[in-house]
Amino acid sequence: MTDQLVRTAPPTRFRAAEDRGAQIGKLLRVVGRVREVDEDLMTRIGERHWAVDEPGARLAAAVRSKGPDRVRLEQFHRALAHGIEAVPDAPPALREFFATLEQTPDWVDVDLMNRGGEVYRRLGRNAGDVLLQLSLIGGYRFGGPTDLLVATGGLTGDMTRRRLAETQQWSIAVTEHDAMLRDGAGWKLTAHVRLMHALVNHRYDDHPDWDSAHWGRPINQTDQAATLGLFTGALLLGVRALGVRVTREESLAVMHLWKYVGWLMGVDDDWLFDAEREQHRLNYHVLLAQDDVTEAGALLSQSIVEAQTQLHFRRFARFQRWYAPRRLLSMLRPFLGRRGLADLRLPARLPWATAMVLPGNLWRYRVLMRTAAGRRRIDRWARAYRDEQMYRYFGADAPDVGRLDA
Repeated sequence: MTDQLVRTAPPTRFRAAEDRGAQIGKLLRVVGRVREVDEDLMTRIGERHWAVDEPGARLAAAVRSKGPDRVRLEQFHRALAHGIEAVPDAPPALREFFATLEQTPDWVDVDLMNRGGEVYRRLGRNAGDVLLQLSLIGGYRFGGPTDLLVATGGLTGDMTRRRLAETQQWSIAVTEHDAMLRDGAGWKLTAHVRLMHALVNHRYDDHPDWDSAHWGRPINQTDQAATLGLFTGALLLGVRALGVRVTREESLAVMHLWKYVGWLMGVDDDWLFDAEREQHRLNYHVLLAQDDVTEAGALLSQSIVEAQTQLHFRRFARFQRWYAPRRLLSMLRPFLGRRGLADLRLPARLPWATAMVLPGNLWRYRVLMRTAAGRRRIDRWARAYRDEQMYRYFGADAPDVGRLDA
C-alpha cells in the first residue's frame, strides 16, 4: 500500500472492534440520544486519524530544525512567560503559535469558565477517582494512544508516578480561579502540553516503531478529541455514578471550561461542545471507531496499580501503600466490569470501596450543598484532598509538568 493510500483512507484500526465498542458504549448511546450511527461523523472520525495540530506541528519542526528559522526552547519559555514581544526577532513558527493561542474565541465566557472550575474543584476526590479509574485506565481498553505511551515510556516503569503527577498538576492548574486567562498557570501549562504533544508527534510520525498504516498519526485529532471527552462527558457520568448531584447549570459550566481547554490544546472547533449530550454523542461514535485492547493496555494498567504502592503518605504510610491499590481495584469493578478488568489482566475485586464512597457523597452533595455553610465545608474537604494528592504524587519535589526536549 502506498503512503498516499494510507493517508487518504482511514488507518486499519478504524472500526476494527466496532461491536465491542457498541457494547461498552451502551450508556453513552442512551445519554447521547443516538438513534442510529451517524456515518458522516464516522467518516470524519476516520479521516482525522491523519489530522494533527498544524501550528504545533510547525513549531515542533522549527524546534527540531537546525536552519535559520530554528526555535530555541528558551525562546518558547520566554514567550510563554512574558509574551511573544519579549522575544527579539521571534522565528515565524513561534510567532504563529502564540498568535494562534492568543486569539481567544468570542464565545469564551471567563465567568462561566471560573464557575466550571469551582464546580470541578468541589468534586474533590470524586474527580480524581473518575479520571484515574474510568477515564485513564478505562481508556486503556483500546489500542493506539496506549501503544504510543508505551513507546515513549510515558506511563510504564519508574516514570508512571511522575507522569500521573504531571497530569494531576495540569488538571488542577486549569481549574483554579482565573487560571485560563493568558497569564494564568492553567493557560501556560496547556500551551506547554500542546508543544509537548507536537514534539512527540514530530518524533514518532515516521518512526520505524510506529505503525502509521494501522494507528494513523501518533497524536491525531480523533484521539485528542477522545481524550478531551474523558475530562468532560466521562467525568460527569462517572461522578454521578458515585452519588454526586450535578445540575444542568453546573454541567454547562464544566463543559465550557473544558471546551476552552480543548480549543487551547488545538482540538478541531466542531468537536468542542457546549452541552454534555453532544459530547456523549461524539464519545459513543469514537468508541465505535476503536480497535481492540492491545498488550500495552494491560502493561499500563498494571503499572498504575503498582504505582499506588510508591506514593508519598504523611501518616500510616505502610498501611496506605497496602490500601491504595486495593481501593483502586475495588472501584474499577463497577466502572469497567469483569470483562474490562479481564481485558487489562487486572483482578476483579468486590466493589466495597464504591459502597463506602456513596453514603458520603449523598450526604455532601444532596444535603450539605443546600446551605452556604455546607458548601464551604465541602470546599475545605475538596481543597484538603487536592493538596494531599499533590503531596502523594510529588512528595517534597516542586510540582512540574513534563520537560520539553528538543
